[in-house]
Amino acid sequence: MQYCGVVVACSFALLVGCTAEAGPPRNLPPPEQSTIVGPDDLFEITVLGEKDLTHEFQVQPDGTIDFPYLSRVKVEGLEPQEVVDVLRKKLTEGKILADPQITLIVKQYNSKKVLVTGAVQKPDSVAWNPGMTLVDAISRCGWFTQLADTGHVTLIRRVGKSRTIKATVSVDAITHHTQEDIPLQPADTISIEQRVF
Repeated sequence: MQYCGVVVACSFALLVGCTAEAGPPRNLPPPEQSTIVGPDDLFEITVLGEKDLTHEFQVQPDGTIDFPYLSRVKVEGLEPQEVVDVLRKKLTEGKILADPQITLIVKQYNSKKVLVTGAVQKPDSVAWNPGMTLVDAISRCGWFTQLADTGHVTLIRRVGKSRTIKATVSVDAITHHTQEDIPLQPADTISIEQRVF
């Protein structure tokens, strides 16, 4: 009888272990926050005192924008401040403006995506933006389905050119404020499995 009790106790412990939430991921490197501009990105350029030059621009598939008086300007692969520097130089060298004061605000990084798959309402690739978190990305896909294993969400992150790391994250712990939300980087993949009954 004593032996049977030990077997039952061990089985119960295994069951509890399977359903417990994942702890904070220890092997996940910090995100690389790339803000380089790419095709389909949307930003607003303001030139102080020049309404004709203040517009929203979407980067074309060839990596350019159609800027007034300058025609096509190559911006793909540049940081936002580098785009400003290029425009200032071209406007000055073309004698269009003597000392242009330019600001640029990126509205959407459509060239950078986070993939959300599995047990969410609308699995999809969503546009990444600086400061995006795991909970943000899942929310943009309509949140979990009823059968989602919200305590064991897999985050796959590329590190360097050829290495990937998988980490298990408990969104339950994040929403209950017992763990921090996870900042994302472009090309992260979030995979949500269904609960095993």
